[in-house]
Amino acid sequence: MNKIKEINNELLGDKYFEIDHKSGLKIFVYPKVNFSSSYAIFGTKYGSIDNCFKTEGDEVYTEVPEGIAHFLEHKLFESEELDAFARYAETGASANAYTTFDKTCYLFSCSANFSSSLEILLDFVTKPYFTPETVKKEQGIIGQEIKMTNDEPGWASLFTLLKAMYKHHPVQIDIAGTTESIAEITDELLYKCYNTFYSLNNMALAVAGNVTVDEVLEVADKVLKPAEPQKIERRFEIEPKEVVARTLVKNLEVARPLFAIGYKEDVGTERRTLKQTMESEIMLDIVAGRTSSLYERMIEEGLVNTSFSAEYFEGAGYGAHIFSGESENYEKVREYIDKEIISLQKDGINPEEFDRIKKKHYGEFIMSFGDIGSIANYLINDYFNGDGLFDGLSVLKSITFEDVNRRLREAIDINNSSMSVIRAD
Repeated sequence: MNKIKEINNELLGDKYFEIDHKSGLKIFVYPKVNFSSSYAIFGTKYGSIDNCFKTEGDEVYTEVPEGIAHFLEHKLFESEELDAFARYAETGASANAYTTFDKTCYLFSCSANFSSSLEILLDFVTKPYFTPETVKKEQGIIGQEIKMTNDEPGWASLFTLLKAMYKHHPVQIDIAGTTESIAEITDELLYKCYNTFYSLNNMALAVAGNVTVDEVLEVADKVLKPAEPQKIERRFEIEPKEVVARTLVKNLEVARPLFAIGYKEDVGTERRTLKQTMESEIMLDIVAGRTSSLYERMIEEGLVNTSFSAEYFEGAGYGAHIFSGESENYEKVREYIDKEIISLQKDGINPEEFDRIKKKHYGEFIMSFGDIGSIANYLINDYFNGDGLFDGLSVLKSITFEDVNRRLREAIDINNSSMSVIRAD
């Protein structure tokens, strides 16, 4: 039997349904009254960093080539008959997929024929089709994709920074792998990864918009077959606290140098909590957000332009506060950021600035519930991270001035940072 739980939020005046489907799949349905479109995302907790694993039935760990999760994402769209995109063309849905460091997701949006489109999604993701011939063909296609992304400045900037920060953790490896690593992928390895990570017990489905629980369950009951629960053990080599290199430079044809500065956090093997992540996001906005004195000063001096940004980058076994942008004088930018962090760590942040930024984040969070794509993606992300969709509102409300000051002091060490630079020869 399917178990359905209704989850309400009085502040938003919204609710969603959490369903333990009889197949083993976790399903979330977030109906939005008066919306004309719908959005669905079917994801697995399996990303590019999951290259060493075993299940309860395995005696030893399996090590697979880098980039295999992304390769598998591409291959699932194929079948012995019509590929998934051709099937979606018949329903009018717009479909896509993506692989990140820790998950792979397949999605579509539509304004009509929702049930038919959902049936396509659940059907092709649960029916793999790999042969030696189709794998060889895909190796050529993805090999070209890898070569193109290697020359994309923004992508190169991120992964050059990750290589400068991380010695062992697979987060430093391009999500698509390398031309050498994908050449080692076989149909047998694809099936091994699929059977391990695409178990319905390791997956989730989130739907938001002009939908009902009954519509979703009618399709799920029709397509999905019960899956036996299985425990997956992932193994990562312990990452040292220290960065690998202070600065790494890569030469590409760019009009203006790109930089990324990462302050590596010593996180062990665990993920940061939702509260720690939100504290970091508030703190970064205070340090170098668009309304910060540091940002205004760097803009006035022509050190950076509006491409400058800051983000908290975290996952299982990795975490870093990253500042990136374009600058002819990137060393000066690094000096300015270091000095600002030192000053705030010593003197503390401004209480009024904290209140203002916290209210800004709270408002942005509430506004995001007006977008069904954001809602569905949040549902998947939060579930895989062990959180609930509405948890962020209460966590954000609970964060104090002292919390953010402590996070600033404990999470950033200016002596443990790396910088990547992408510049022309």
